[in-house]
Amino acid sequence: MLTHPTLDQLRALKLDGMARAFVEFAAKDETRDLAHAEWLALLLDRETADRDTKRFQTRLRAARLRHSQAVVEDIDYRTPRRLDKALFQQLATSRWIAEHRNLLLTGPCGIGKSWLACALAQKACRDGHTVHYARVPRLFADLDLAHGDGRFPRLFRLLTKVDLLVLDDWGPDRLSPGQRRDLMEIVEDRHGRGSTLITSQLPVSAWHEIIGEPTLADAILDRLVHNAHRIALDGPSMRKLAADQANSPAASTDAMTAVAKPSKEAKK
Repeated sequence: MLTHPTLDQLRALKLDGMARAFVEFAAKDETRDLAHAEWLALLLDRETADRDTKRFQTRLRAARLRHSQAVVEDIDYRTPRRLDKALFQQLATSRWIAEHRNLLLTGPCGIGKSWLACALAQKACRDGHTVHYARVPRLFADLDLAHGDGRFPRLFRLLTKVDLLVLDDWGPDRLSPGQRRDLMEIVEDRHGRGSTLITSQLPVSAWHEIIGEPTLADAILDRLVHNAHRIALDGPSMRKLAADQANSPAASTDAMTAVAKPSKEAKK
């Protein structure tokens, strides 16, 4: 069998993963003697993995996460901030997204709410879910502009159709009448169809006052809160802890030692 025509056919069929695997396996002694069925199974496995990776990368780019490198495997459970490890590991399975439940993540500034939200969103992308991240102040400004330039229907579809909508930095400003109406429409369309993750420095008990109008506040919170998981963080600022650790005498000593210590190449 000719190698080059086979590769050309695979690439023409957009089976790039199989084409790369074909070249790799043909160069290995341990795979040359495999039966045809075994070769085919390996090529199909590589093509499947290749396509899964591309789909994940596409979903991750579309999500536009603030912390795109945040992953659940890097979560710091040692720092005391009232992060329930068992609950968070359960959330990392993304089952709550499949069940169309919400997550409300509250706590003081600098405690890591946005990073944790992005880590869960990144895991959702890995698990095959579509995600959109937005900071609440910028989202409302964008919605206001979209009403005037004709983009509102397209933006509204984006916000309501994704599997997970991350609304970061909710509050503390009171919502305007237009913002209340937009939020109500978004929450109503997503209720029972998608999951919403909200981070805020304010406790959930203060959200009613932020929304403002009692009737709409009741309707919005009824759809957000009653089927939601809640994580209320509390503790020192993670940013401050990182800065203190970087400026500690031990860190400075380690840095000076690393500079003063000759490398292996220098010794040679």
